[in-house]
Amino acid sequence: MRILVIEDDAVLLDGLKVGLGLSGFAVDTVNTISDAFEALASDRFDAIVLDRMLPDGSGLDLLRTIRSGGNRTPVLLLTAKDEVTDRIDGLDAGADDYLGKPFDLDEVSARLRAITRRAEGRARSELKWSDLALDPASMTVTRNGNTVSLSRREFAILLTLMESPTTIHSKQVLEERLYGWQEEIESNTIEVHVHKLRAKLGAPLIETVRGVGYRMGRA
Repeated sequence: MRILVIEDDAVLLDGLKVGLGLSGFAVDTVNTISDAFEALASDRFDAIVLDRMLPDGSGLDLLRTIRSGGNRTPVLLLTAKDEVTDRIDGLDAGADDYLGKPFDLDEVSARLRAITRRAEGRARSELKWSDLALDPASMTVTRNGNTVSLSRREFAILLTLMESPTTIHSKQVLEERLYGWQEEIESNTIEVHVHKLRAKLGAPLIETVRGVGYRMGRA
């Protein structure tokens, strides 16, 4: 899951990038509204973490602008302005959730999973396909009740496939879900991860649609 964090506090920004990365998110970061507009114009994100007060303007103005332009990406406002009226203003501006500072990183991760789950129309956190079960909260995968150990990248690919199991996901789409701007991607990275997933889960569970991409298959 790819997240854009818009925050001008360098220490906090670094902490969010590292902490959310450990929770399985691919995190891109910017610290101004102008850079945020550029990022949103050129890339697709699964969710946005947005500070309310930024050096070149208001995060709420940014939020209102992208909503008026039709951008429906789930947004979590993360800010020190945490009075009831502040939360009401943020939610009315188009935020999906609101969390005051200071905060717990595990709660940020949980709220991001919740708002993305709602955006996808899912009530449950756990995903199931055939005898395979994936829990994004605990980052665990089981097949027929047996735990399967996956790397962070393998888990992220499987999560993407299981969120839309009949959709064909191109290599480019998978790369965008797994890697941020600053991360170098080798040409065969996705193929290597898919190969390892098949070895652990069984080859039929991930289907290759030649020349197009990957989707979930039947065991």
